[in-house]
Amino acid sequence: MDLFSMSGHELRRIEVLSEVLAKRRTEVSAAAILGLSTRQTRRLLAAYRDGGGGALVHKARGRTSNRQWNCGVREYAVELVRSKYADFGPTLATELLWEKHSLKIGRETLRRWMVADGLWLSRKQRRSFHQPALGVRAMAS
Repeated sequence: MDLFSMSGHELRRIEVLSEVLAKRRTEVSAAAILGLSTRQTRRLLAAYRDGGGGALVHKARGRTSNRQWNCGVREYAVELVRSKYADFGPTLATELLWEKHSLKIGRETLRRWMVADGLWLSRKQRRSFHQPALGVRAMAS
């Protein structure tokens, strides 16, 4: 028996499909509630009948993205930024990585990597608060 987490959306699907199996609801009304076509509802119903609630969970859950960068490329890029472009922002660092090292990485991707490694702080995190200076009256007292 496998353990899996389900979203509220998937739990709602199980609830509606179990009503259809118990003959308390029609496939057409279930399709309307779930916002699906009747064909899609029949497909989900067959999967639920055969595999239970686990069959309704998205099959790619827990897998890494197909678009994920290779770990070596990430480490190489972050190390270059750390050693040569530590005081640059993600936009300029991205341009220099492309021009000088032929490493094409998106600005937002590099920004996320820099934030994760502590090389970059957002504008909100960089804000510093200054204490008001003591006025002349406060000093005279």
